[in-house]
Amino acid sequence: MALYSDKVMDHFRNPRNVGVIEDADGIGEVGNAKCGDIMKMYLKIEDEIITDVKFETFGCGSAIASSSMATELIKGKPVAEAMELTNKAVAEALDGLPDYKMHCSVLAEEAIQAALEDYQTKKSAS
Repeated sequence: MALYSDKVMDHFRNPRNVGVIEDADGIGEVGNAKCGDIMKMYLKIEDEIITDVKFETFGCGSAIASSSMATELIKGKPVAEAMELTNKAVAEALDGLPDYKMHCSVLAEEAIQAALEDYQTKKSAS
C-alpha cells in the first residue's frame, strides 16, 4: 500500500491557492515546533463569505497538501461554515493521512481558525 493517497500527492505536487493576499481581511499563522512546519493563511471575506483564500506553507508534503485541501474546502463558504472545519475533515478529503502526519491537518485547521479570529477582531474594531 502506498504511504500517501493520490489526492495527497496531487495537492502536494499541484497545490491550490498558493500565495499572499496583500489586503487580506484575516491572516493566521501557526507552527509546530516539533516538526518545524509553518502555515500562513490569508482570507478575503465579503458579506461573511470567503471569496478568496491563499496560503504559504513551509513544511513537508503532508503539510502542503493539508493547506491546499483546506483552502479548497473553505473557499466560497460562509465564515460560520469555515469555522466548523476540522482537521479530520481535511484528512478525509485527502483520502487519509498516515497517523504520524495527522498533525499537518491539525495545523491547517488551526491556521484557518487563526485567520478567522483575526478577521473577527478586525471587524469588531472597525
